[in-house]
Amino acid sequence: MRWSRESLQSMRYEQDKLPPQVIESGWLGYPGATEAQIAQAEARLGMVLPRSYREFLKVTNGWYLTTPFVCKLWSTDEIERFAVRRQDWINDFTERYKREHYMNVTFNGSDIHLRTPSIPDEEYLVYGYDQDPKKLRIEYLQTALEISDRENSAIYLLNPQIDLNHDGEWEAWYLEDSLPDNGDLGDDWRPGATRYRSFLEMMQEEYRSFDEMQES
Repeated sequence: MRWSRESLQSMRYEQDKLPPQVIESGWLGYPGATEAQIAQAEARLGMVLPRSYREFLKVTNGWYLTTPFVCKLWSTDEIERFAVRRQDWINDFTERYKREHYMNVTFNGSDIHLRTPSIPDEEYLVYGYDQDPKKLRIEYLQTALEISDRENSAIYLLNPQIDLNHDGEWEAWYLEDSLPDNGDLGDDWRPGATRYRSFLEMMQEEYRSFDEMQES
């Protein structure tokens, strides 16, 4: 509730973008998802959702706003594999990433393809301030789960390929690629993702960043 109240206060000049009931209640969320709704989403997606994300959905089945950079978090009916809605984005991202990081590709005749994994564990499994957002395994985009709308070329993803502690938590990505909606890739385009050990860790960091912006 605290994040919700503070977000509404910070966007007091833009509150006309929200439904009146949200303003009146001070709650940027929705009614929580039932176990049946979550199970239905899992059956549709063919995967069991990570633990902290499941708990989030039980509290609120979607979310209107986290930061100015990512708006709506999807409900159980809206979450989808990233490749279903965004395959063109994945293709553009992958081709440009290969060119930017040519040292991570192998050559087979005229074909260019990535080694798997494209980034070794000692470079990839680094989190926090020591992480390099450009060192991501783009092959994971094909199986990632999209859990938010795209806003300002940024989106939240969950990566089922990495469960660090084998406890049902997936790696979470804040993917940002500065790719315009028209698909025009400029010279200053730099793909990258800030990665977290779990959905919970990503949301905690997003709140910390939001709190810092309010104090500045």
